[in-house]
Amino acid sequence: MNKIVKIVLAVLGLISAILWYQLPGQDMPASEAVQSGALTGMFTITYILLAVAVVASLLFTLINLIAHPQKLKKTLITIGVFLVLLGFSWAISTGSDVNLDEMARRGIPTTEDTVKKIGTGLNLFFVLVIVAVGSMLWGGIKKMTSK
Repeated sequence: MNKIVKIVLAVLGLISAILWYQLPGQDMPASEAVQSGALTGMFTITYILLAVAVVASLLFTLINLIAHPQKLKKTLITIGVFLVLLGFSWAISTGSDVNLDEMARRGIPTTEDTVKKIGTGLNLFFVLVIVAVGSMLWGGIKKMTSK
């Protein structure tokens, strides 16, 4: 299996090197450069490698979680806490933080639902930052007092 992976990676590297030298030059207009077959090929290889990395990462994570039930329990608790924080963030966002008429006048059509979703994301970010900073402070204080 390891030999096959090395061969596939060597072939992909060779194809990428060939496509690299066929990329359009700086003097070519962007509208023409986008249509380049070499550029499309490079993006295709990138997407394939990204998909393989994501699938392998998820697969090995799931296998590890199934093999160790205590890790699965901790993961499910973490996901549950995240969902609670998401619900809290959604509950405290109002959706009326922005003047919708002003946004429409500026050419940015939006709705209260969109503003509420953005507010939820921002609130969740701020809550997670507070949790992260609190965790770092707690760990630092615990380490300083344990000596």
